[in-house]
Amino acid sequence: MKVLKCNYTCVFALVMFFLLLSSIVGAQTIDSRFDEYMNRAAKLGRFNGYVLVARDGKTIFGKGYGMANFEEDVPATPQTKFRLASITKGFTAMAVMMLQEKGKLDLQDSICKYLNGCPDAWKPVTVRRLLNHTSGISDYAAAPDFMRTISLPVTIDELIGNFRNKPLQFAPGENFAYSNSNYILLGQIIEKVSGQPFDVFVRENIFAPLNMKNSGYDDNTALLKHRAIGYINRSDKIINARYMDMSNAYAAGGLYSTAADLLLWNQALDAGRLVSKKSLEEIFTPGKGGVGYGWFINRDANRLAIFQGGLNSGFAVSIFRYPEDRACVILLNNFENAAPHLPRIGRDLTAILFNEKYELPAESVTVKVDAKIYDAYIGEYDFGQNRIITISKEDGKLFAQRAGAPPNEMFPESETRFFLKVADVGFGFVKDGAGKVTGLILYANGQEMKGNKVK
Repeated sequence: MKVLKCNYTCVFALVMFFLLLSSIVGAQTIDSRFDEYMNRAAKLGRFNGYVLVARDGKTIFGKGYGMANFEEDVPATPQTKFRLASITKGFTAMAVMMLQEKGKLDLQDSICKYLNGCPDAWKPVTVRRLLNHTSGISDYAAAPDFMRTISLPVTIDELIGNFRNKPLQFAPGENFAYSNSNYILLGQIIEKVSGQPFDVFVRENIFAPLNMKNSGYDDNTALLKHRAIGYINRSDKIINARYMDMSNAYAAGGLYSTAADLLLWNQALDAGRLVSKKSLEEIFTPGKGGVGYGWFINRDANRLAIFQGGLNSGFAVSIFRYPEDRACVILLNNFENAAPHLPRIGRDLTAILFNEKYELPAESVTVKVDAKIYDAYIGEYDFGQNRIITISKEDGKLFAQRAGAPPNEMFPESETRFFLKVADVGFGFVKDGAGKVTGLILYANGQEMKGNKVK
């Protein structure tokens, strides 16, 4: 057998070939892991839409799951336009910072400098306190009649009138409470100081410079190509979500975009294209509640995470940014009730991206349990900081309820472990040596929190 000789150049070429082959195989492996995960999530009804994962400004995984329009069998693509809901707030905050750099406003100013008919209670509220949700102004979207009126068009004055005369939740600057009302007022301030409608200012100063040609302010009457339709996924069928006139969302949640355009947005934020480095640092500096201007900010042991999610009629969306790693995960979904699953999906896709531990989505299996044992679980569980979860029983079923929210049925996996079907949340009841129930463990977003039984 003839032995082939290989000089240094030959060896180098072989090494480079196998390195290239290894990188290709690695890329295929991570691609298949993303796809395997999302196929599971879609099959369980936890996602319907488009996923994009990027690193160093380039897409490393992008794929649609399900339909943008079920009636017409139109699949979700990178060009499908989804409502952004609260992801809009990042654009609104950027517009405010751009106007400050132009000398049109100052974040330290009282908002009453820019608003007509400003109540006395708002005088201590600064523009900055609107941006970081420390104004104390009540959230108009949390009003009991909000969902009953979202189908009706409103003017900005009517929108502000819904909360103008309501008492503040706390003295401005003393606390944090997420409020859509803050960003309604910011939209009005943008219009006042720029002399342009909110949608025009954002289009001309953000979308156009970034070449985001498939983004804009949602108009229910406009013919919008590649528009996604919003749905609710029930256990037995998919139905159209309730109609929402987008004037009800305005600068707090009225924009639409695509996965491809949001990647351009992420690239611009990484590159600091729209405002100075100083302004960008201010936007992404966490204040009370871990919130900057239009974004939530968190730093754990591994990395800096900047994220925002959004929910409105028929849509649940999220964007997760990792600027130090030059990476992002974009989830655009048109199943409204998939919203509780997006944090888990985003976290797991991030784990795949960074080769960290994750678990594939799995459907919890309900077992038959004697409802008599539920009697021992009934009561209140204190998780600290005035966070109480109340466990109740009705018609042989167990329910969990937090303050200000409706009760959700709990489904048994065993006699002590339960889960929700409406969210990726689990519960475990804790007993002492005598079998007395003493606490409740809440499993959510990969974390465990224990509450003590107090009643």
